[in-house]
Amino acid sequence: MKTQKTNPKITGLIMSLKEKSYQEEAAIWKVLASKLEKSTRNRAEVNLSQINRHTSADDLVLVPGKVLGSGVLEHKVQIAALNFSKKATQKIGDAGGECLEITQLMEKNPKGSGVKIIE
Repeated sequence: MKTQKTNPKITGLIMSLKEKSYQEEAAIWKVLASKLEKSTRNRAEVNLSQINRHTSADDLVLVPGKVLGSGVLEHKVQIAALNFSKKATQKIGDAGGECLEITQLMEKNPKGSGVKIIE
């Protein structure tokens, strides 16, 4: 039995991601929409230590889920995600980075070039 998303914020985001994908011919937004359509249980939860390991300074990172504050972030990165824990937001700011909503990232980088998806 297939269920539908009931959170209007998520359904609106999924629709805008698909529209942006077709308008800009950028597959990254379609991939992200398909990841967000999955069950909430299968959504990514990424620690800062994992982001620190797989990125370098001034990278753009996209997390299709929640960013958690476990670990240390040693360089400045811009991270877009559905949610951030309070500790993660504080640590990202302390490292000189920036927390973005996914819609903000779509506006800043419509083609999605140079964005790393971390799950």
